[in-house]
Amino acid sequence: MITKKVQIQLANGLEARPVAMLVQVASQHDSTIYIQSAGKKVNAKSIMGMMSLGLDNGESVEVVADGADEEAAIASIESFLGGK
Repeated sequence: MITKKVQIQLANGLEARPVAMLVQVASQHDSTIYIQSAGKKVNAKSIMGMMSLGLDNGESVEVVADGADEEAAIASIESFLGGK
């Protein structure tokens, strides 16, 4: 299991379209991926869960991945949230 703090650097934060894109990025990996913020922990592969976090640009979250491709999963989530 890998945990990494990531700062969101998306102009409009995580609105509907960026959340859908994040879920697609997460779904490409076999690992279980969670995003934690303000005491909430949601599955990064769940659109409804991710929308419930209501994350804005500049906020920091913890990304937790566990599985065979956890390092690649963390890297791709970090890249997406970093606006790359």
